[in-house]
Amino acid sequence: MPPSFRVTGGRALSGTIRPAGNKNAALPILAATLLSDGPCRIENVPRIRDVETLVALLEHVGATVQWHGPNAIEVDPSGAEPRPLDPALCKEIRASILLAGPMLARFGRVTLPPPGGDVIGRRRVDTHFLALERLGAEITVGDSYALQGKLKADDIFLDEPSVTGTENALMAAVRAPGTTILRNAASEPHVQDLARFLTAMGAAIDGIGTNTLTIEGARPLASRGPYTVGPDHIEIGSFIGLAAVTGGAVRIEGVRGDDLRSTLLAFERLGVRPRLDGTTLVVDAEQERRIRPDLGGHVPKLEDGPWPAFPADLMSIAIVVATQCEGLLLVFEKLFESRLFFVDKLIGMGARIVLCDPHRAVIAGPSPLRGQVVESPDIRAGMAMLLAALAAQGDSVIQNIGQIERGYERIDERLQALGAQIERRA
Repeated sequence: MPPSFRVTGGRALSGTIRPAGNKNAALPILAATLLSDGPCRIENVPRIRDVETLVALLEHVGATVQWHGPNAIEVDPSGAEPRPLDPALCKEIRASILLAGPMLARFGRVTLPPPGGDVIGRRRVDTHFLALERLGAEITVGDSYALQGKLKADDIFLDEPSVTGTENALMAAVRAPGTTILRNAASEPHVQDLARFLTAMGAAIDGIGTNTLTIEGARPLASRGPYTVGPDHIEIGSFIGLAAVTGGAVRIEGVRGDDLRSTLLAFERLGVRPRLDGTTLVVDAEQERRIRPDLGGHVPKLEDGPWPAFPADLMSIAIVVATQCEGLLLVFEKLFESRLFFVDKLIGMGARIVLCDPHRAVIAGPSPLRGQVVESPDIRAGMAMLLAALAAQGDSVIQNIGQIERGYERIDERLQALGAQIERRA
């Protein structure tokens, strides 16, 4: 039987917790080690399933990978070869597509099976290949994607600010002779982290943190010391939600305030107001939890969007928090047409939610939640169900927890340290 969590809710969490390294930064950074002329050491890497799968893909193409302690890893790409990527491994994670840019840049060719990942709606890969095509790749589409060609610089306007599409184009561009400009580029904290890692290896990248990146390509790249992955702002948002729904007092250490502006603004709208004290975020007990209406008393709307807007990966968390807040809230999830479908599980636990269409839902709170047997449909919805279980009265069983553990490192142990009653069952 696959492992599950048995959760007893209704207890206020309290204590101090530190976020793991950003998985969405660690994955492209690990892929980018293939561009280096020597070994790379990466620190603060979350030890989660998605990272382990990408490590297996790096080993599959011939790189040597060694863990040093729980969260530091060294990758030596010198033995890598342009082997076709393992379809079974690629099916496990969407991040497998991040090997397209660096392998094309290093070897001039790559064969990539379709990537896997969360089932949250269609996730197009066109932006990746349109950008790589502009950089000189010839692309053949069949059961797999075959890319080959000699890279060249170009001025590229991405057809959407895709995070992984930007990352693939950036990793290829640092090896393309000349000046490449990426316009309408994604600028999320994990994209910035990748750019800083490449810069630390010797790449010349201007505009980090903006939507226009200028890259002077074909400079020698080599690791110049350990690189530390930044804190996961999505995990930080999840911990804010955990404190809010349980009425607890939680200190979150090691945060970057600039990564949290839109997140804190959204929680403030829900009546949850953490305090930023340097690199520590403090969530005091017994937050107001009252949804602030728009001017004139109108029902407010919480919507996601590309950075620096509210992150789509926190929408599931915000919905659970809203079920415990007084008032009405309309959420508008713009990016994925299946992400809101998990709300039927919240409704079964007692939440008052109307799913208007695949992208919009109205939440009326507060609603007492009761324990249920539920499952984790994807990483973020799985974490949202864990929040709901901790807020609910009685016992809940969360199945398919492998989805949660793809993105959250040792989440049961870390929350137990805050007083959560979570039992792992094999």
